[in-house]
Amino acid sequence: MTSARYIDFDGDQWAQLRANTPLTLDERDIDKVRGINVLLDIDMVEHTYLPLSRLLNLRVQGSDQLAAVTDTFLGVPPRPIPFVIGVAGSVAVGKSTISRVLQALLARWPQHPKVDLVTTDGFLYPNAVLKERGLMERKGFPESYDRRALHSFVAAAKAGEDLLEVPVYSHIRYDVVEETRVVSQPDILIIEGLNVLQAAGTGAFVSDYFDFSIFVDAQVEDVRGWYVERFLTLKDTAFAQPGAFFRRFADLSKDEAVAVAGRIWETINEVNLVENILPTRERASLILEKSADHSVRRVRLRR
Repeated sequence: MTSARYIDFDGDQWAQLRANTPLTLDERDIDKVRGINVLLDIDMVEHTYLPLSRLLNLRVQGSDQLAAVTDTFLGVPPRPIPFVIGVAGSVAVGKSTISRVLQALLARWPQHPKVDLVTTDGFLYPNAVLKERGLMERKGFPESYDRRALHSFVAAAKAGEDLLEVPVYSHIRYDVVEETRVVSQPDILIIEGLNVLQAAGTGAFVSDYFDFSIFVDAQVEDVRGWYVERFLTLKDTAFAQPGAFFRRFADLSKDEAVAVAGRIWETINEVNLVENILPTRERASLILEKSADHSVRRVRLRR
């Protein structure tokens, strides 16, 4: 099935596009990248993410060749410019796991061994700023991010600038922390977050600098279920750690935790999904539609 803008594949059709690409990850590698309550096994990697890594590898090679042609025309030495991939989608849809799988697969291609991953959580405003602006209940909404800083970072990375500092976010503290990390001219840069296909606040789009973008999609009720399951797991793990922002939820009963998670989903995350995230879906180069078991049942590739 095709549409004017996308070519559609079911899971089996997409898996065939792996061609003869060897699988370079094993079970231990997959365990390292699997997210909280996200079902991921070697068959999923082989049937969905291996063909995607092949497509991206071909895209990277094409982009490098085009850049070389332009440099030759201008008479300037070749510059190391990263191939930038954006990964967007709802809270709890599995964006982070998919980004880590792609990072691991792409780094094993000999043409581009240095693959970096940056999440947009670090570009959230600190809690002190969000409280001052009355935005703590809208954390994750577009206005809760320093979109100018995110835009500037991606623009600088795409320009080939070296030693770029990226702010770090602590999910335990639920806040941006003082330390930063450095991104230094990767071959491929993956930018993952809720807001990566949205406007940067100045009429500009962070995605203007993307060479390829992926939207991770699923039925809203499935994502709600994944969110509640993740909340229950965090209640017994991260929330119970000393200094955890959500320490108050650690002692809830299961029924109480389910009720709290449902309320947070309905009043914050689902609103953000419907109002801000889903409307950006058709801007993606590729849409992965997930089933309730996290397998990808349909892939839509922009023509």
